[in-house]
Amino acid sequence: MGRVELKTLVLQSITVNGILEQIVMFWNLIKAPFIVPTLQVMVNICLVMSVMLFLERVCMGIVKLFIKLLGRKPEKNYKWEAMQEDVEYGTSNYPMVLVQIPMYNEKEVYQLSIGAACGLSWPSDRIIVQVLDDSTDLAIKELVEVECIKWASKGINIKYEIRHNRNGYKAGALKEGLKHSYVSQCDFVAIFDADFQPEPDFLCRTIPFFVHNPDIGLVQARWKFANADECLMTRMQEMSLNYHFSVEQEVGSQTCAFFGFNGTAGVWRFKALNEAGGWKDRTTVEDMDLAVRASLQGWKFVFVGDIKVISELPSTFKAFRYQQHRWSCGPSNLFKKMAIEIAMNKKVSFWKKLYVLYSFFLVRKVVAHVVTFTFYCLVLPLTVLIPQVEVPLWGIVYIPSVITILNAVETLRSLHLVVFWVVFENVMAMHRTKATIIGLLEIGNVNEWVVTEKLGDASKTKASSDVPVLCSAPVKKSGPTIWESYFCGPEFMG
Repeated sequence: MGRVELKTLVLQSITVNGILEQIVMFWNLIKAPFIVPTLQVMVNICLVMSVMLFLERVCMGIVKLFIKLLGRKPEKNYKWEAMQEDVEYGTSNYPMVLVQIPMYNEKEVYQLSIGAACGLSWPSDRIIVQVLDDSTDLAIKELVEVECIKWASKGINIKYEIRHNRNGYKAGALKEGLKHSYVSQCDFVAIFDADFQPEPDFLCRTIPFFVHNPDIGLVQARWKFANADECLMTRMQEMSLNYHFSVEQEVGSQTCAFFGFNGTAGVWRFKALNEAGGWKDRTTVEDMDLAVRASLQGWKFVFVGDIKVISELPSTFKAFRYQQHRWSCGPSNLFKKMAIEIAMNKKVSFWKKLYVLYSFFLVRKVVAHVVTFTFYCLVLPLTVLIPQVEVPLWGIVYIPSVITILNAVETLRSLHLVVFWVVFENVMAMHRTKATIIGLLEIGNVNEWVVTEKLGDASKTKASSDVPVLCSAPVKKSGPTIWESYFCGPEFMG
């Protein structure tokens, strides 16, 4: 019996060894003529995309440097004079402003945004605050309505509006809100998401741009983050968004008078909004959609970085992942839908169309995501296993280093966290690339809209160390892992 078992084991060993030898033989057979050339082509394609991203970042960095050196400010580039009451007509010279606050089950933050909007320094007879409540939770709905009634009793012209469905999500709510009769008397509309808290002088600093410059259609303010120090993940987000505002928005505003509307903390001229065709819900980036269409009508946009509006960053990975899916899928889908329309437009210059198509859409919204994941997470690891494939040093060291530095310098206080930022961006690259492909191909959950969870008062939760490692999210009783400790507790793995 022992001999039979031994013989069986020997036969099995021979069979396994034979299979392994066949696999190795097959690998060696296809490696040189197929695997190596294919991988080399992938490397070359990724290097081309890396150069595209590198040149775009360097060019914007140079323009940003000149903007700083020359001291170019929106108030200097355009005519700007503070609004003042007319001696004879009082406040009638102030334009009528509508303030829209779209919200959906915002129990934690609804009081903050409504209170801030009602506290704006603007003549009370020249402003209407419109709360667009799409909440499905009846208890929250009642709380929001009571809050509106409270402010109305204080003399604030505030309207509480609801609808019977959520068609079009945020775009649908904003569009529906503009159908009310009292809106027709307004000249401008300011939009704030439920977690945004504008300073009292917000309108006093933005409206003058419109009054004295009839070609301006949008004034965008910068975001300021109340919970940036909540955990390492929020610090990483701060680094990326600071670059977006300080460089991408600033350069777009100063050079082409174009950038993507951020969907909140901005003011639109009603004429520009209407000429562009109003709000559309065909993508998950209704704000960018409107901005592109308005720009194609010849309207100019102004980004004012000195005006900052407090907001909240997603502090759980689940919320952040859904947000990034929307921010990555929507732009690529919009790019597909509008590329030909932009190219054929006759109202704007060739250079502006080139900037929108190449720099704004292709490089930033497609190439940046795809090359980060494909090159650094897939192709480079494979070249380690196949040394015959050549990858130039400048492609794996110099280009990514320069891009990282250009991004990091906009948040000097987090410069020591740059390694974590690189790792975090590579982790997110897979989710962003997937979303980008879904948007380009219009498949799967291309129009999925998940409202970003807000926790409210997050800025009060701070750790004593310079870099907080725990968020306000609940912690497992067994004790957090190293990864969870850095990235906001167990929700990070959601």
